[in-house]
Amino acid sequence: MATALQAKVRTDLKRSATREFRQNGQVPGVIYGKKLDSKPIAVDSVDFIKLIRDNGRNGIISLGVEKNNHQVMVSDIQTDPLKGEVVHVDFFEVDMKSEIDAEVRVTLEGEAPGEKDGGIVSHLLYNVTVRCLPNEIPEDIKVDISNLSIGDSIQISDIVGSVNVDIINEPEETIVTVQAAAAEVEPGQGQEHAEEVEQAAEEQKETENSEEQQ
Repeated sequence: MATALQAKVRTDLKRSATREFRQNGQVPGVIYGKKLDSKPIAVDSVDFIKLIRDNGRNGIISLGVEKNNHQVMVSDIQTDPLKGEVVHVDFFEVDMKSEIDAEVRVTLEGEAPGEKDGGIVSHLLYNVTVRCLPNEIPEDIKVDISNLSIGDSIQISDIVGSVNVDIINEPEETIVTVQAAAAEVEPGQGQEHAEEVEQAAEEQKETENSEEQQ
């Protein structure tokens, strides 16, 4: 079921007007779609942030614009890099009967035995692209790592049968692997080895010079 959110149409697109919207607790944005011309809007900042927190980026939103309700998804969110505040949002109107592509985060579950043996769990792929109907997009895709030993990995091909949506990523892409920890080097050990190599080289050079003099 879609979550409702109300929007106001923006008619004044000057920077001063946009700034005023933000000062009044509104997030400027735009709604567009294949059958919908782009329209500048603004939504309540608190309501929008709560909606995203509760339903995720891929949730379906029933966006009220004037007298019409549009089934939309958030296609882009821009934030202030310093304050972390949402400064602009794009809403894309979706056809609930047509499949779309969407980015879904990957969540690791369980504890890998290889980590207990001193290995390091390396999470390489944090998002995957899925193709399905808008209301079938999962909040996340969970990957169980409880059977991974050192040297083991999980690829896209290993999880395609465990989810109810089509994954568009290449089958050989690695999601997670357990790597052996790098061998530890004692402090000064590298320097000692370098000195030994240098001394051996000098001894070899002295031997060659002595043989040439003879």
